[in-house]
Amino acid sequence: MSTRAQIAIQIGPDQWAHIYCHFDGYPLHMLSALARWTPEDILAAKEIRQVRADALDCFDPPREPPILPRPTCQLCHLYVWRDGGWIELDPTAHAPEGAAQ
Repeated sequence: MSTRAQIAIQIGPDQWAHIYCHFDGYPLHMLSALARWTPEDILAAKEIRQVRADALDCFDPPREPPILPRPTCQLCHLYVWRDGGWIELDPTAHAPEGAAQ
């Protein structure tokens, strides 16, 4: 079973690209694997099977990431770049509009 995640990257005042990550999206793996990658690297990937410290395993061809007005957790985990590093946002505080919490 996959632990799916999203990586939200701010690309404008009210625009956040949400890059899909298909598996190994749990924090213990993702935070250490993401440490090597910049937001620009992740944006260039567009859609990711797995983030690893040595490579981004990307879909080919990738789908364009959805653009939302704020970081929005639609899967198991949501990561953002803050103060020079990657963090996991609290999924209950960043759930989709109208989602049960």
